[in-house]
Amino acid sequence: MAEQASKTFILFRPFLWLWGGLNFVRRLVFGLAALFVVFAMLAGLGKGAKPLESKTALVIAPEGAIVEQYSASPIDRAIGRALGDEVKETQLRDILRALEAAAKDPKIDRVVLLPDKISGAGISTLREIAAAMLRFRESGKEIVAFGDGFSQGQYYLAAHANRIYMHPDAGVMLEGFGGYGPYLKGAFEKLGAEVRLFRVGEFKSAGEFLVRSDMSDEAREAQLYWLGDLWTRFVGEIAAQRNLEAADLIAGVDNAVALVEGVGGDLGQLALDQGLVDELKTRDQLRAELIEKGARDADNETFRQVDLSSYLAHVDLAARPKPGQPQIAIVVAQGEIVDGEQPAGTVGGDSTAKLLRDAREDDNVRAIVLRVDSPGGSAFASEVIRREIELAQQAGKPVVASMGDVAASGGYWISMNADRIIADPSTITGSIGVVGLWLNFPEGLSKLGISTDGAATSWMIGAFDPTRPFDERAGRMIQQIINHIYDEFITKVGEARGKEPSEIDAVARGRVWSGQQALERGLVDATGSLGDAIAAAAELAELAEGAYRVRYVEKELTPLQKILADALKGGAATWIADLGISLPSAWLPSAHERELARVKRLAADVLSQRRPGVIAHCNCTEVAP
Repeated sequence: MAEQASKTFILFRPFLWLWGGLNFVRRLVFGLAALFVVFAMLAGLGKGAKPLESKTALVIAPEGAIVEQYSASPIDRAIGRALGDEVKETQLRDILRALEAAAKDPKIDRVVLLPDKISGAGISTLREIAAAMLRFRESGKEIVAFGDGFSQGQYYLAAHANRIYMHPDAGVMLEGFGGYGPYLKGAFEKLGAEVRLFRVGEFKSAGEFLVRSDMSDEAREAQLYWLGDLWTRFVGEIAAQRNLEAADLIAGVDNAVALVEGVGGDLGQLALDQGLVDELKTRDQLRAELIEKGARDADNETFRQVDLSSYLAHVDLAARPKPGQPQIAIVVAQGEIVDGEQPAGTVGGDSTAKLLRDAREDDNVRAIVLRVDSPGGSAFASEVIRREIELAQQAGKPVVASMGDVAASGGYWISMNADRIIADPSTITGSIGVVGLWLNFPEGLSKLGISTDGAATSWMIGAFDPTRPFDERAGRMIQQIINHIYDEFITKVGEARGKEPSEIDAVARGRVWSGQQALERGLVDATGSLGDAIAAAAELAELAEGAYRVRYVEKELTPLQKILADALKGGAATWIADLGISLPSAWLPSAHERELARVKRLAADVLSQRRPGVIAHCNCTEVAP
């Protein structure tokens, strides 16, 4: 018996050695990772922010999209920054508070704006930054803008600087607002697939591209109406800042071919002739001018400067909130609205409701600002969030909705019960309507020799099976559900706005409005900025100016995560970068993968529940400057 046991042990001995080896490797990897984290934390603690000197220029050079809220967690951002693979995003709030602080900071003598790496920003976002730039200029300090060429959104910001310089070989691209996209009806027909669109509202164009070969007349009419308002304001504000005529700018767009031919294709000279820029300069020429106006840096290489993130580190060190101080809480609702818990950059019915609940249950919070930048999504998730706003109001805490670039359809749903709704004049809002989509493809499967059959106790079992022919009875059910949700939508809007449902229906029907147009139709209370919304919340909560602080309510990190994020946010990022450490690119999500995931979320949210889902979504986010 003992001999047999010994043989058995010998047989399994190689596996035990293998397991021991794997266990050793596991311990080694985790040990090295822990050691790496400790070194990173020590490096971060050892490399604090450098003291600011006089005649320092604040350099604001946003990269990527300007967003209300980062799409990655603080830990992911910190690690990405340390390893050189950070998702390029800049928070709007950071630019605003840096400009506000710099205006009062005696060490900052000017701002240098480099907007030419901004890849995405809505018009309302640009207007917020432009207004902050003008407030900074009121302090008597100047803003110098420079670019290796400007898109129209980038140029809009540059136009609010004291002076605009551009590289001689670059140009300014003003082209107007609009957008074109594919219509897929013919493709689905060739694939043997059938898409059915259920909706209420002849202007509700979300999903229209799946069932048509061209844009409907209603969608074209509505889109041109609000686009025209946005474009007129956009051009008018550029003209006002540059002492030009708006009509001349519009004529320049219309006659672009002749103008470009007139200067022999020299776009830099054309921008100079049109008064769009003040001078054409190379980077070294700009550097020399800024050294002359300010001071040389410690290395005697360029002008004395501090970048946005480093300057904010100084601002944060100086800001020490008083314990127990009254607060106005800001909850951000950015992105598509879907059910359940969702990460930052997406509005989760449960996760966003929890943030509102946290603000409601915090005794220091006296009022809430819901900052909305969303085209909508799940009607159910929107209702979950709206209900949480009602509960905050019942608890005696006023709620102000601040609409950013987009607050349409579901984005309007979550805003409608606020004590006050404030939209930017160029916010894209409205789109009060409901859509439902259904796709089935039995014909396409048949071409592949695939068929579906079975037995069931009722017609309902296979009614929503996309592999079977569509049952018209299911279609009638879906349409009735959508009708009900639309009636509920306009009824609740009417109650919130003090109007009859019929009055709301007249300006709803899925139609999109600009913020200014929405004000004229009673869908919002005022036009203004995020700062105006905060002031309104303070007024409703009877808080005097300076007697409160503003706090963003976001998912909290654990104490260890906070330590790690703070360390990596500081000198550790530089220390790790100096080591030349980077992740394999295959480990990182590509921009295409992130975009595909964004599109899939709405569909997956419905399909995962194995029931018909109804979406309140605005097909209005493709248009951007």
